[in-house]
Amino acid sequence: MFDISWSEFLLIGVVALIVIGPKELPTVMRTMGQWTRKIRSMAADFQNQFHEAMREAEMADLKKQVDDIAQDIKDYDPLKDVRTDVEAIGKDLNRDLNENLSTTPGADPNRDAGTDAGEGPQGPVAISPVEALPLPQAAADLQEQADRQRAVEERSAAKASSESAGHAE
Repeated sequence: MFDISWSEFLLIGVVALIVIGPKELPTVMRTMGQWTRKIRSMAADFQNQFHEAMREAEMADLKKQVDDIAQDIKDYDPLKDVRTDVEAIGKDLNRDLNENLSTTPGADPNRDAGTDAGEGPQGPVAISPVEALPLPQAAADLQEQADRQRAVEERSAAKASSESAGHAE
């Protein structure tokens, strides 16, 4: 702590012995020791309070991080991206199929959808590609699921906001 050598301690001791006197020296030394003890205990208390404040600040930061992670997890929908991709693919396929049907040579828009283009009503029955693929229904089902999920999320967000407003009062 202090850079005092033994010779300096000896010099201080001799001066104290001469100035204070041999009778009062033990009392003065005891008093100096008590002051030193009080100063060290106050320094230790200050350090402990400082460390406690640091721990509380770290705990507050950790709590904030955990709350942020919990909110992110609550808002995370792993099927959302897949659902939007499937819906987009379904719409693209429907658009492409409808374009192909409308640009097919010899296609008669007034003909019966259940007959082949080259034959009359008595010919073999052909199923159009749009009817063969259940994509429009699957896309509609996925859209309904997405709408239900959004409604559930909106209700839970409204409930959470009302609960937080209730706790704030």
